[in-house]
Amino acid sequence: MPATLRHDWSREEIQALFDLPFGELLHRAHSVHREHHDPQAVQVSTLLSIKTGGCPEDCAYCPQAQRYDTGVKSEKLMSVDAVVARAKAARDAGASRFCMGAAWRAPKDRDVEKVAQIVTAVKALGLETCATLGMLTGPQASALKDAGLDYYNHNLDTAPEFYGQIIHTRDYQDRLDTLTHVRDAGLRTCCGGIIGMGESPDGRSGLLQALANLPQHPESVPINQLVRVPGTPLADAAPLDPFDFVRTIAVARILMPVSMVRLSAGRQQMDDAVQALCFHAGANSIFYGEKLLTTGNPDVEHDRQLFRRLGIHAMEIAADTGTVHADIIEPCAA
Repeated sequence: MPATLRHDWSREEIQALFDLPFGELLHRAHSVHREHHDPQAVQVSTLLSIKTGGCPEDCAYCPQAQRYDTGVKSEKLMSVDAVVARAKAARDAGASRFCMGAAWRAPKDRDVEKVAQIVTAVKALGLETCATLGMLTGPQASALKDAGLDYYNHNLDTAPEFYGQIIHTRDYQDRLDTLTHVRDAGLRTCCGGIIGMGESPDGRSGLLQALANLPQHPESVPINQLVRVPGTPLADAAPLDPFDFVRTIAVARILMPVSMVRLSAGRQQMDDAVQALCFHAGANSIFYGEKLLTTGNPDVEHDRQLFRRLGIHAMEIAADTGTVHADIIEPCAA
């Protein structure tokens, strides 16, 4: 483990990074990024909702909560064949990781058995696999690992002290317990949060402190910008300053230097210049495709054009080793 990895960051240290002049913060973050990553390589992932809506949770940002009137209809778990068809399309469009989300609070064992079949089929396509299904038990995490799952996503969402203003149907400790089960099963963790939900600047420091001080840094850290969905309690939240989002990416890169830092929800609201700043600040993973669960995502062709303009390469999975290498995104034959 590189000596640069720390798990003892104080809130004051993190806030001091946020308070740096913008150019100085980006310089520090980019220097860390170059030390640990190819600065021109970005991992491309596609996210599919394999079971949409009907969630009993009350997450204030989520259109899939059944208690909110957001126009999202509850749907059953997709079949293996249907998911595989979408995974093939994602792979052919340039994605190297396929992420599957299901709107459960905590899946039943029979649900995990069905998802395990899907994971095995998607893994056989040569894609990295990731799933987010809600809270897991230890045996459920082990079953998914045995099926070929590479990553499990379970976000902390926000700082511990602000969490109760966003979610009331599960505790912060519930999230930490699931992450423990996932790590103990040998799965890699995908864990981040959402900014722009009304948290204070100190709250952003608190989120990154909670992530960076986990027993192991998440291998993938999605940083989401709130998507203000009509019908949810946060529909009228104040817009986030784009520079605050870039600062959050930069500080995440400094605190977790070897993790993949992912631009996730909210990218549709970012112009190309803001995304370019995020890549410079250390973001090296994006979700790619038309949909991010139930909210829009920049379309594939626009992302390809942006990558070309910035000289960015997409990472692909090497079938012989299972590792990630860089290759330029080329247009689909179609």
